[in-house]
Amino acid sequence: MDVDTHLERTSSRAPVLPEPVPRRWLWLSLPIAGLAMGASLAGILIDAIYAGETANWATQAVGQDVANVAVAYPALLVLAVLAARGSLRAALAWMGVLVYSAYTFAIYAFSVSFGPLFLVYVAVLGLSVYALIGGLTSLSPERVAASVAPRTPVRSTAVLLVAIASAFGLLWLAEIVPSILAGTTPDALVEVGLPTNPVHVLDLALLLPAAMIAGVLLLRGRALGYVLAPVILVGLIALGVGIVSVVAVAPLRGEDAVPAVGLVIGGLTLLQLVVAVRFLRGVRGS
Repeated sequence: MDVDTHLERTSSRAPVLPEPVPRRWLWLSLPIAGLAMGASLAGILIDAIYAGETANWATQAVGQDVANVAVAYPALLVLAVLAARGSLRAALAWMGVLVYSAYTFAIYAFSVSFGPLFLVYVAVLGLSVYALIGGLTSLSPERVAASVAPRTPVRSTAVLLVAIASAFGLLWLAEIVPSILAGTTPDALVEVGLPTNPVHVLDLALLLPAAMIAGVLLLRGRALGYVLAPVILVGLIALGVGIVSVVAVAPLRGEDAVPAVGLVIGGLTLLQLVVAVRFLRGVRGS
């Protein structure tokens, strides 16, 4: 079934509203947010937390901590409350923040030197993954698709996801492949002092393929695309906020920053936000 067929069918009948996400999964937002914000506050306030990192990597970690405390985890709690009240829009956005949480704390767990917060990082990673799985499996894709209003900008949402997946995939490969062929280490990797770049790993193995799959499914009018697309898009927005935060924090810690990166990512994040809001507005019964 293509997108146009889906819109014709949903416009001709009342939507069959999906069941809300069970509260047992939403309750996990409390330990996730509590542990994540506690760890992030420690990273911001206690220099010893990142004492084993290079100055560049420690600055990136602190910048991410700021985004966690100021934006991501307060949003997770608010969205969980709204989802508990039956909002499908909030439930989809809540799962998007969980994508961000799992992605971010995978980096903390694998790429921050072993220390007193290691088990906290692991706990947030695990809880985020299980909450995300629980939320996704509790929704019927067919019912979610049926709840989307006919005028929802489905095609533009799908195209954006495919474009992002393609662009960043090519960008990362342009950094990786020449270094592999030359037998050298990328300069960015030398600066952070890590054996591999966790962003490259997570993006190329998981996030960008998920964005591509969500976009293609949505273009083809498949029900699962109507679930995955807003979830992945909100996750990308949260990750964009984190990057902008890192760029903003770097000068405050005496590190070089590239303002153009912040401007480009900030602009892309704003575009993603506009598209996500327009899509979620079309989700009825919220």
